[in-house]
Amino acid sequence: MSHNDHGISKTAIWVCAARAIGSREPDPAIRNPDILAEKLLGDPSQLDLDHPVIDALGKSYEAAMQEIEVANTVRAMTERTRFIDQALERAVSAGISQCLIVGAGYDSRAYRYRELLGHVRIFEVDRTQTSAFKRSRVDAALGGPPANLTYVAVDLERDALPDALARQGYDLSLPTFVVMEGVTMYVQEEALRATFRFVAAHEPGSSVVFDFATRAMIDGMKAIDIQKLPPAARPSFEKFLEMIRNEPWVFGIPMGTEKEFLAEVGLDLREMLTVGTEESVRRYLTRADGTTMGAEAHARTEAMRTAMQERMLALDPAQREQAVSAMREQARQNAYRIAEACVPPA
Repeated sequence: MSHNDHGISKTAIWVCAARAIGSREPDPAIRNPDILAEKLLGDPSQLDLDHPVIDALGKSYEAAMQEIEVANTVRAMTERTRFIDQALERAVSAGISQCLIVGAGYDSRAYRYRELLGHVRIFEVDRTQTSAFKRSRVDAALGGPPANLTYVAVDLERDALPDALARQGYDLSLPTFVVMEGVTMYVQEEALRATFRFVAAHEPGSSVVFDFATRAMIDGMKAIDIQKLPPAARPSFEKFLEMIRNEPWVFGIPMGTEKEFLAEVGLDLREMLTVGTEESVRRYLTRADGTTMGAEAHARTEAMRTAMQERMLALDPAQREQAVSAMREQARQNAYRIAEACVPPA
């Protein structure tokens, strides 16, 4: 029986596969630290998802990272995983005693950080089917969950998260670290704001890490005409849209309003990083010798973008300037970001 026969999220499979491939990187300095991703996924032939990242699980790391779509996804997930892991380690050092993982999917932190989080109560939240299947994979692949982990079945748009957690002994008065990885873009704004307000009700100094899309990116995905994309870019975008057909991206934070958005729900922005920028690549993807993870495939991506700009040279000067400016602004607006916010002092 395939993973999706159990109701597991296709996007959860996709990102876990990318983490698994990233964990094969030879250089530990930039390797994706999720060493359990591949075990939790299990047999790739049972993954009910048609995507190059899934196919790449059966290839060598070197061969997989030659493929543009694979390399770009692996790079982004490596940045995301390492950003969150570092924030978690800081939170433990600061004295948290509770960790909440919302939309847990294949998240492995409760298992690969068993020793570091041994004194911390951990709660994994996800929909009923996903949570049940995750537990079966943990039992099969890892020999069962740690004693300090509690699974909580919740649908953020239908169920009351505070009530569901309270029934399991969750304590708002404890310093807490919250992970909302791959969550915000799938939740309607009202439910998302309610979730963030719940986070803000925790002990001051508690924090949350989350990734998010911009409003422009969400609007652009809804309005895009596939036929107007360059032929080379169409297949990957079509596969992405098919993958999220039953898990649509519905919410993005308007660019430049992140601090205000968080303040409205009672949180202070501590740090924000745009994935794929020079800064994020330097921090998370650059080896000691200056080379970067997936460099060859990334270079081909940039060459495709340059070729698009060069085709614009055939336009008259006024049209060319307008087209190039529009491309640059679109790229700026379509940012994918990850951030940490904290509960301010009372």
